[in-house]
Amino acid sequence: VQLQASGGGLVQPGGSLRLSCAASGWTSGYHAIGWFRQAPGKGREGVSCISERDGSTYYAESVRGRFAISRDARGTVYLQMSSLKPEDTAIYSCAMAAGPCARNGVQRGGDEYAYWGPGTQVTVSS
Repeated sequence: VQLQASGGGLVQPGGSLRLSCAASGWTSGYHAIGWFRQAPGKGREGVSCISERDGSTYYAESVRGRFAISRDARGTVYLQMSSLKPEDTAIYSCAMAAGPCARNGVQRGGDEYAYWGPGTQVTVSS
């Protein structure tokens, strides 16, 4: 399985970006795609995820209402980021896990995701 995230860049506070995650090599099976981010000097944070089976989604409290995750017919997953803040600055990575997006109302941790792609830098600055 290969994952490729793209769409990062430099944007002013209040601006928008759309990240894409293209996956290949996954032949079948119930899976989820998650977005994670890591800012300099901080730990990895789960941002959002989507389940392939029923399209259920999850958002971290820090991005709820500003970010939207979606999936197209080819399986590419998008993360639409709006009202961006300087604290959203991080490397964003997408990952794939077998099974659901979240458990008990919480996005599954990064250690449960078996496949990762290279991240894309998002910088929010004026």
